[in-house]
Amino acid sequence: MIERWPEAIYEYILERTRFDDPLLREMERRAQRDSFPIIGPLVGPWLYMLTRLVGARRVFEMGSGYGYSTWYFASAVRDNGGGTVTAAVWDAPLAAEASGWMARCGLLQYCDLQVSEAILALSSAKPGIDVVFLDIEKDSYPAALDIIESKLRVGGLLLVDNVIWSGRVIDPGDRSEATQGVLQFNDTLAASKRWQYLINPLRDGLGVGVFRG
Repeated sequence: MIERWPEAIYEYILERTRFDDPLLREMERRAQRDSFPIIGPLVGPWLYMLTRLVGARRVFEMGSGYGYSTWYFASAVRDNGGGTVTAAVWDAPLAAEASGWMARCGLLQYCDLQVSEAILALSSAKPGIDVVFLDIEKDSYPAALDIIESKLRVGGLLLVDNVIWSGRVIDPGDRSEATQGVLQFNDTLAASKRWQYLINPLRDGLGVGVFRG
């Protein structure tokens, strides 16, 4: 059984941590209306705060949907004094929608929105990235790690969505490629001397890795 706090606790957290941007709320309503998966307002502020804490000027999003997570990264980069959030998504309409949202939010100048397969896009980036956000197909998580390690700076952050995977990571009968990908990824980072890795159990699990080099 996956235990949860009472909904009132989540509301308590939201009241004290969420960003009061009406356009962000509008983006959340879009996700709810169309059943589009987003990191949501419980996890989004963690992306902002962690990006601020490392003083990030260069962020690379591997999978960004229509730009909801990009809002948090771009806001953090702006507040760090400027920089670029590169967001790669393999869907031209979603990239165009993200561009529209970022323009409306006044954050487009901090964004480089690319229509590309995320691993391929990252392989073309210059090394020295401060933060990488990983939210692609889960069976591709392990394959992304080598290229992430080649592009992230020492002391940089890797933030990973869905590392609890709705509890399927503790289901021994789940042999699906997606679940096995998440399991292998978590185990690799936990055992690697190149990473300091932890899992924040909020929502569907946010993996946080500090790259040791």
